[in-house]
Amino acid sequence: MANVKVAVIYYSSTGTNYQLAQWAQEAAESEGAEVRLLKFPELAPKAAIDSNAAWRNHVDATAHVPEVTTDDMLWADSYIFSVPSRFGVVPGQAKQFFDTLGGLWGEGKLANKVVSAMSSAANAHGGQEQTILSLYTTMYHWGAIVAAPAYTDPVTFAAGGNPYGTSVTVDQNGKMVEDVESAVKHQAKRTAAVANAIATSL
Repeated sequence: MANVKVAVIYYSSTGTNYQLAQWAQEAAESEGAEVRLLKFPELAPKAAIDSNAAWRNHVDATAHVPEVTTDDMLWADSYIFSVPSRFGVVPGQAKQFFDTLGGLWGEGKLANKVVSAMSSAANAHGGQEQTILSLYTTMYHWGAIVAAPAYTDPVTFAAGGNPYGTSVTVDQNGKMVEDVESAVKHQAKRTAAVANAIATSL
């Protein structure tokens, strides 16, 4: 699996999805994958960010993380996305980037990439599953191959039982309610393994 290239791409305003992405990076690297940890470009105005101290602190603390580019999308064999739910769909930061990829899609350069996704919301039924499924809709148009965790390991049940991708509830203090670290790491390892199988068969 040493030659499998995984792009872990996230958007996070206050840190939850950044943490999920870091766990995914760690797990994929432990399997021998080459991993790039990347973030979607921030679109929110400075005034909005500055109005929330946790948001401003997170933006400053992750200034070193590179923003995802089309070159990263070409480089990777696999993508693991980590995004919060925004009214049941992906945040605008992710959607705006996806909308720039029409050229790559038109040339078939996003086909056969292996993808998986994770999400978070402020309550247990806040749209996490729908957010993941809405992201996968874009992937289906690409011709990508979705590698959902499903129930391939008991950690999925322990983390809340979402078969589409790991999801977590965040309380009013910004803390994760469920313990999802093991589920995230299983999902990342599974995604890298599927990517390896696809890469070696094409």
